[in-house]
Amino acid sequence: VRGIALLTMADNGVHTTEEDPAAAFLAQQENEIAVIENDDDGFGALEGTDGEQPPQEPLYGPCCEAINGDMFPESNGPTDSYAAIAQVDQLRQEPESLRKWREEQKDRLEELDSASKTAEAEWKEKAKKELEEWHVHQNEQMEKNKANNRASEEALMAESDGGDTGALGTEWERVARLCDFNPKTNKQAKDVSRMRSVLISLKQTPLVR
Repeated sequence: VRGIALLTMADNGVHTTEEDPAAAFLAQQENEIAVIENDDDGFGALEGTDGEQPPQEPLYGPCCEAINGDMFPESNGPTDSYAAIAQVDQLRQEPESLRKWREEQKDRLEELDSASKTAEAEWKEKAKKELEEWHVHQNEQMEKNKANNRASEEALMAESDGGDTGALGTEWERVARLCDFNPKTNKQAKDVSRMRSVLISLKQTPLVR
């Protein structure tokens, strides 16, 4: 039957070839493997573009580093580190105007202190001198008062011994001589003006017994 069919197909002008199933299966597997490999290459290309990012350079460049918020050249040795610290200290120094003002204030305070000490010494010397003068004046005044009191006492004793004690007005006159009728200018002294007026009145017009 097969031979008849082949002859019939040959007679009809149709040439047929038989397909090997094993070869077809191997070809299909090779095609699938090739497709998978092509997909992996595509993912790798995408990962190479999207996943891997180029290394970013430092914000201030490779030659700089931040020290307390300020940027200074990066260094590896101790000498450069000391220079950076010195530069930071220099930046932190006070302005020239402020430093000059502080020096002027210091000099001015020293001058005021020296002037106050000099004035204090002068005041002490002046007060000492015035106190000494006051003591001398007080001693002189006390000696005068003693002499006057002694003289008044002697005069009173003489009048009491030899004078006429019965004469009118003699007692009040002697009392009036013992009193100081000059007005006092000292505000702290007591007001004895009324007593003075009474004594003067008795001296002028003594009481009649």
